[in-house]
Amino acid sequence: MKAKVKPDLGFWKLWNLSFGFFGVQIAYALQSANISRIFATLGADPHELSYFWILPPLAGLVIQPIVGTLSDRTWNRFGRRLPYLLFGSILAVIVMALLPNAGSFHFAVGAALVFGAFALMFLDLSINISMQPFKMLVGDMVNEKQKGLAYSIQSFLCNAGSIVGYVFPFVLAWIGISNVADGNKVPDSVTFSFYGGAAILILCVIYTFCKVKEMPPKEYAEYHGITEDKDDEKTNFVTLLVRAPKVFWTVGLVQFFCWAAFMYMWTYNTGGVAEQAYGWTAAQGTQAANYQEAANWNGVLFAVQAIGSVVWAAVLPNFKNRRLAYSLSLVIGGVGFISTMFFHDPHALFISYFLVGTAWAAMLAMPFTILTNSISGKHMGAYLGLFNGTITIPQIVAAALGGAVYSLLGGTSQLNMIVLAGVLLLVGACCVFFIKETYAEKHEKPVDAMIDEEAPF
Repeated sequence: MKAKVKPDLGFWKLWNLSFGFFGVQIAYALQSANISRIFATLGADPHELSYFWILPPLAGLVIQPIVGTLSDRTWNRFGRRLPYLLFGSILAVIVMALLPNAGSFHFAVGAALVFGAFALMFLDLSINISMQPFKMLVGDMVNEKQKGLAYSIQSFLCNAGSIVGYVFPFVLAWIGISNVADGNKVPDSVTFSFYGGAAILILCVIYTFCKVKEMPPKEYAEYHGITEDKDDEKTNFVTLLVRAPKVFWTVGLVQFFCWAAFMYMWTYNTGGVAEQAYGWTAAQGTQAANYQEAANWNGVLFAVQAIGSVVWAAVLPNFKNRRLAYSLSLVIGGVGFISTMFFHDPHALFISYFLVGTAWAAMLAMPFTILTNSISGKHMGAYLGLFNGTITIPQIVAAALGGAVYSLLGGTSQLNMIVLAGVLLLVGACCVFFIKETYAEKHEKPVDAMIDEEAPF
């Protein structure tokens, strides 16, 4: 059965599909920029720091395919994907209120670290539950011609939210909110940032929830070429993986090196920046003013990365060759990570992280554009849930090996892990050329004709 071509959507409809992503990404940015700071403040050793990052992607690895499959089979008055979006956001808000207070409940250091680890797991889990429906909504409702634009809008909102989340503690400290705390408590600048991020998250998600109307099942079937016989077909995760298009695996290979690289950035960047640009040593302890100042500056650097990503996202559509654009982006990002070893001035590091933003821009848009074109709408949610494994598994592996790798690289400088992240991106750039794009759905109008109208990457 040939699928009807989905109609073009106006800019603001595409915008509304992804607007809630702005709030979700604020929460994700607060997590990625501040979690290592929080655990170091609670008393974690640098050799053990990466281990606290294992639980979040492990939870995501299990829950994402389940959420994707359930949402494929869900339909009620609120839609197919939107109910999961709202549930995940509410859970994220609750955890965001608890996590930065892990050191304020009068726990012993060990108990505080355990509480923080499980709070981080649930935060990452809830953020992923909230984030994944946005990818699915674009796959469900946007035609192939507009998917590049839709994911570019999503990338822009993602990076805009990242900027807000990354600079939140810096701005609060700048206006006078305390950036240091006694004992193993987290500074107020961080705690209040999580509160503010939670409020923005729920407001943005409610906006998308109210503005977006998903396709009813009959209309969805017509636009995705689904017949009743196919709809009754019984599948499981193993079957789907066996039948997965080749691009699922080749893009996944690139994802492995990319997400391992960013896991090391999130884990070790605060300590690396403190060492490289603020003269901090582990002997001074994490309550030292220069460490906490570096931790705020780390958020600013991540914001610069997000700005670089926004700029590069505007450049990417000018490429005619999608694989070249993808690979070049990762090379530039890898050079950015490696260049951190040459800069000792905090402001000079802007150059490095602006370059890193090019890799992030490609990682947000390219894999999902390529994948959603290659899979049937029948199992869109399930495949996107399974594809999340190409994001979570690299993080789990990187986190599990982090302590050993850190020791192999000398065990004294966290900046070495950032340089390693650059090397991993360069490897990922080489793997891009294993990807060969395919298209799953037969349309009344040829896919190639639609894409030519758009001037592809």
